[in-house]
Amino acid sequence: MMTTATILELEGEVAPGLGEGSRFTAIDWVVAEIRRKLGFIPWPGTFNLRMRGAAWDWARARLRSAAGIAITPQDGFCAAKCFGVSIAGHLTGAVVFPEMPGYPEDKFEIVAPVPIRETLGLQDGDLVNLRLDLALSARDDATAV
Repeated sequence: MMTTATILELEGEVAPGLGEGSRFTAIDWVVAEIRRKLGFIPWPGTFNLRMRGAAWDWARARLRSAAGIAITPQDGFCAAKCFGVSIAGHLTGAVVFPEMPGYPEDKFEIVAPVPIRETLGLQDGDLVNLRLDLALSARDDATAV
């Protein structure tokens, strides 16, 4: 893991989702927020990783305190913050942290303009390298890395 002030390098394990991401990423206001603030139209669904270990504990605390890119919800939905992320050195997207009680601490959900799992040929249990640049994710008008 690189430990600079703004660069986080992590490794996550591909995990199954609950199927809720495809519904959420298809909502008009969500698509509009992601397009405006992250610079892409999200592929329906999220790419889920399970994060563990001391490096993740440190990174999670750093992400909690970082501003990120705010996703402003419509009534009845929770807010979220995002950070641009590079996946396996090949794809870009954004990790989304919903601001809701009980959200699993080991869950890392990524939205991207393409289906990450299929594009990279990944299966549950595979390990994936991630790189986040918090400096690029510090403004509401930032775009994904």
